[in-house]
Amino acid sequence: MSGSVSKGQGVFKIALSRAVFRGKLTALMRQVKLGIIGGGTVGGGVYEALRRNGALMALRLGVGLEIVRVAVRDLKKNRSARIPRALLTADWREVVCDPEVHLVVELIGGTTVAREVVLAALRLGKPVVTANKALLSAHGKELFAAAQKHGTNLYYEASVAGGIPIIKALREGFVGNRITALYGIVNGTCNYILTRMKLEGADFDAVLADAQRLGYAETPPDLDIDGHDAAHKTGILASLAHGFWVNPKTVCVEGIRHISALDIKFAGDLGYTIKLLGMVKKMGPAGRVQVSVYPTLVPNAHVLASVNGVFNAVFVRGDIAGDALFYGRGAGRDATASAVLSDLADAALDLKFGTKHRLPPFVPHQRSGAVAPIEEVVSQYFVRLNVVDRPGVLARIATLFGQLNIGISSVIQPEGHEGKSVPLIFMLHYATHGAVRKALARIARLPAVKARPVMLRVESFE
Repeated sequence: MSGSVSKGQGVFKIALSRAVFRGKLTALMRQVKLGIIGGGTVGGGVYEALRRNGALMALRLGVGLEIVRVAVRDLKKNRSARIPRALLTADWREVVCDPEVHLVVELIGGTTVAREVVLAALRLGKPVVTANKALLSAHGKELFAAAQKHGTNLYYEASVAGGIPIIKALREGFVGNRITALYGIVNGTCNYILTRMKLEGADFDAVLADAQRLGYAETPPDLDIDGHDAAHKTGILASLAHGFWVNPKTVCVEGIRHISALDIKFAGDLGYTIKLLGMVKKMGPAGRVQVSVYPTLVPNAHVLASVNGVFNAVFVRGDIAGDALFYGRGAGRDATASAVLSDLADAALDLKFGTKHRLPPFVPHQRSGAVAPIEEVVSQYFVRLNVVDRPGVLARIATLFGQLNIGISSVIQPEGHEGKSVPLIFMLHYATHGAVRKALARIARLPAVKARPVMLRVESFE
């Protein structure tokens, strides 16, 4: 019959069509070559993660990812990741300046050499992926300007909250929202310490020592327990949410060193859990924003109160979407590596399609913006005093609060022995930080007050 083909010819044509199709797929596939700066915990984690799931990513993206150079400080050091010696170099410039390297991944931390690395790559027009929150906090404005000037991009998902995709959520998922409030438990070390103190009634120093022994806290632990790590991350989130770069010097930062088992107990008796919260809250229509990090009393009924151990969580309120919670591991080798892989996927697709930006990583979307001074921030307060138990002391303290228009909602005065020193707990109505601080300075000078007052904010999430 005219036009007919034999069974053999049909099989041949189908096989030929498949071969052509596969050929086209192969032509579409690009091999993006990576240079990694840093072969430590995170760098090694990224190397192992790509070995494990690189083929899966290539299938999903239509782009292959290949690590061709890795810069390390010490070539002789034993590493958990088995990186071939042929890929290693001790000179980061050999990685950044290698014409075979399309994409640079900065994973060394710090703000000096890391800044040199990132700027050098951006000036060459090479996109950069970084997990470095300290670098972005200190030099983010400069780095994003350099990326824009040289027609490339800077990706930073791994800089905040580890494996939680909060950067992409804020930049893309909430693109149609104004962020009215954001609360983050973004430091696993502090959350681990406060969780153990609550569950066990343990003292701060004992739990910190345990956290260091278990590897949850560094030695020295200052960056974590004094709130600076959380402040770096909170500043980045604030900049992304409100469209103006937040100077880290304007962020109010308090750590958790002064939190005692007594504070944890009384907070619990009142129905609260103490958490180190990073806060970003819009204050009126003038573009002013509260950006702060401090230990906060969180109502036990709120979801953030149940975020325990080393886990992180970010609670976001959009004017259209309403409330959303992002929860997961905020640090560690694999969680951070997962976030880096997410950025690698975005960067590889941008390279494949020649896209400079799908959504820029940082978009100024309001004419002006400023961080409000902490003295102007209004909150409720938990205050613990150590006073001599004698008649008239409570009345004198209440008078000093009243002189600055600070209302008292409740008082806890444990039974003690007259003339002995006892704790006195106040829950205060809404007041400015400046007014409460002034009142406490006056109260601290009273002869009956025997220790520095402890003041913690109370968050209602209204």
